Amino acid sequence: MTTAHQPRRPVGELLRRWRGRRRLSQFELALESGISARHLSFVENGRSAPSRDTVLRLAEELYLPLRERNHLLLAAGYAPVYSEAALDSPEMSAVRGAVRQVLTGHEPYPAVVVDRNWNLVDANASVALFTEGAAPDLLAPPANVLRISLHPDGMAPRIANLGEWRAHLLGRLRRQVALTAEPELARLLNELRAYPCDQPEPEIEVPGPGDIVVPLRIRHDDRELAFFSTVATFGTPLDVTVAELAIESFFPADPETASLLRGGWTRDSGRGS
Repeated sequence: MTTAHQPRRPVGELLRRWRGRRRLSQFELALESGISARHLSFVENGRSAPSRDTVLRLAEELYLPLRERNHLLLAAGYAPVYSEAALDSPEMSAVRGAVRQVLTGHEPYPAVVVDRNWNLVDANASVALFTEGAAPDLLAPPANVLRISLHPDGMAPRIANLGEWRAHLLGRLRRQVALTAEPELARLLNELRAYPCDQPEPEIEVPGPGDIVVPLRIRHDDRELAFFSTVATFGTPLDVTVAELAIESFFPADPETASLLRGGWTRDSGRGS
């Protein structure tokens, strides 16, 4: 079991911060977790030490990611309960097999697997349709899919609705930062915001004519292809690594895009067969 090192803060301070992020009063959190408001106040002020079960109950009610639950336990003086196995370790073989099955089964449509910081973990062959023309340094490990998408040397020049897609991605990332309080994600958000964009960025996602989801419209040769995506996670994760994996699968949003991908396209030349 491994846990990323962070400066150790008192458990009460961490609880108070997370409660503030979730916009809960002490009374509300105490009521939902089944402990007394007085005891919670004492824990937050450092006057009382919470039991291991109390820490876990509070973490559950605060909807903390598994990584943060481990940090909370460590701050309270307890060992982490959620493992963090490397994805290439033997015990993760079933997870790797399931991920690879999803990726290959989604062909000929693109699909990627990312970690908690949007770094690329795996992808199927059709993702080359998105990344063609991107600078090699952006694609070198650890490649970040949001950086590849919005960087001017990445996919951005080929995205026909860059302003709309950029606003969508930055909105997702803002919500993730608010949920996880992850410093690396906050730094990534600031970096992406600084990238140039010559199109208006809507503050609120309002559908255009006929749109039912935010589409990714990408130029490919003399065509404009349209995609929408779905995100899948493991339903009952008890390992930090598994909990932080996400599979994003892209589907054609119009018949022309579906026809091109089903008909095959040559990745070396970037042209349909």
